[in-house]
Amino acid sequence: MNDQAKRKVVAILNRIMELELAGVVRYTHYSLMVYGYNRLPIVSWLKGNADESLLHAHKAGELVTLFGGHPSLKIGPLLETEKHDIGDILRESLEHENAAIRAYRELLKASEGKSVLLEEYAREMIVGEELHLDEVNKMLRKPGEIGPFRS
Repeated sequence: MNDQAKRKVVAILNRIMELELAGVVRYTHYSLMVYGYNRLPIVSWLKGNADESLLHAHKAGELVTLFGGHPSLKIGPLLETEKHDIGDILRESLEHENAAIRAYRELLKASEGKSVLLEEYAREMIVGEELHLDEVNKMLRKPGEIGPFRS
């Protein structure tokens, strides 16, 4: 991989790291704002997402250094809508996860034919994020609905 390609993938990996770190903050915040009868399983699920986001950020940072870059100290965008209904939280989660998928797809495109390591990493992360999106989508459906949630 030439220097220009390395700089490009490092920039994308740093953006992924920033998005994933924003996910840690976002999911931690959400876990503190859930109330009601179903609080415990939802809080547990949100904390799990925060933990997973931290692992993803760390993995992206390791790849940044593998390609000779410097891991970012920034954090991705954080949107505070002041809406803490579980439906609002899940819809915001969908937006966040879609942003992450776009970044992983960009990494896949930038690494195709240049680095099998990055290609496989990007594919693995896209698969995981798409499965996560499916979970959120199913949580947003009303009981008995079969079709996907549309915002």
